[in-house]
Amino acid sequence: WKNLKEYHLESLHMLIEIRGTGFENKGAELMLHAILQKVGDSFPDARFAMTPSNNQDYVRRAMLGLYQKVRLRKYGVSLCWMIPSKWRQKYRQLYGLVLDNDVDVVLDASGFAYSEQWGEYSSVTLASYVKTWKKRGTKIVLLPQAMGPFTSPTIRKAFAFVVNNADLVFARDDVSYKYVTEVVGERENVLKAPDFTNLLPGITPADPERFHGRFCLVPNCRMIDKTSDDQSTRYTFFCAECIKSLVEFGHRPFILIHGGSQDLRLAQKIMSESNEEIEIIKETDALKIKGILGLCKGAISSRYHGLVSALSQGVPSLASGWSHKYEMLFKEYSIPDGCLSVSIEPKALKEQIQRITNDNSRKEIIAKITKASNMLKEQTEQMWQKVFSVIEK
Repeated sequence: WKNLKEYHLESLHMLIEIRGTGFENKGAELMLHAILQKVGDSFPDARFAMTPSNNQDYVRRAMLGLYQKVRLRKYGVSLCWMIPSKWRQKYRQLYGLVLDNDVDVVLDASGFAYSEQWGEYSSVTLASYVKTWKKRGTKIVLLPQAMGPFTSPTIRKAFAFVVNNADLVFARDDVSYKYVTEVVGERENVLKAPDFTNLLPGITPADPERFHGRFCLVPNCRMIDKTSDDQSTRYTFFCAECIKSLVEFGHRPFILIHGGSQDLRLAQKIMSESNEEIEIIKETDALKIKGILGLCKGAISSRYHGLVSALSQGVPSLASGWSHKYEMLFKEYSIPDGCLSVSIEPKALKEQIQRITNDNSRKEIIAKITKASNMLKEQTEQMWQKVFSVIEK
């Protein structure tokens, strides 16, 4: 009877599905940790689930206590209704397997998937899921992320359906908000909020002296496959010049991998082109990566969440990016000139690097980003309160 009672209580817990996160991309992993920490603290009885994908291994999900959501769809139609309720409860209790029918709330943290730059698939697929969720009364929240542009009729129609049926949609910056409202107009459920990993504390590595006071370079393979041919060709040269300039100024830079194997191969190519023997750090724990960035004197990053991790901890940074989200991030942190073109002349690049290494200019930059960071963290807290109000309904 005791086991049956516990089984019954377990089946009544609220189940929250987290979409768009993972483990290979450390930004996606940071978003996962941020959700588990913040929502878990406010709803301690809630359970969380993820749908496995090619780069999400079972062990990592299981270690975080995540239920395994099983896909049962054919031609875009859910087949969950074919599984009797008592079987679903049994699979959930014994094996941690859940279906669409079990989910009460969906939190989408795709980062940057719904856009012309990524094609139709993500937006069309999300619209298909939203149609099913809405029929079941599932609550749907798109957490702060970059969005747009939406130019093709197919993407516009799909994303408009998503917004019209979601409880909340958070655009991460002014440009994303503009793209969304161009499709659906001003709506009460469409709001703006900053990236929500800014509240997430990092973990200090076991050997902090190894990174303290150093500069790190964070490469991004998207700078190769999501930019023009000219930018793609220039990118490795740009990164190599950053390394050579830092070495020339007496610093010991290292390369920090914030993505997967493609970023690692790119890092090796950058090091070769720079003709400098520098460390390439490949840490598997996203929270430790954030901890490493917090110890640095400065960062030059093309990974968005690498920048958020640095700036939110008051670390002066420079960026080269492949979408509007980078420029908007630096605008939010009150240093709009910190986002650089890969075509920048070596002399001008050195001047930018000197700006974040010189003691006087560093103090001014740190003061700006610290003030902005405090304001953005407060906005993130306000965002979570709005999300919690939807979950509680």
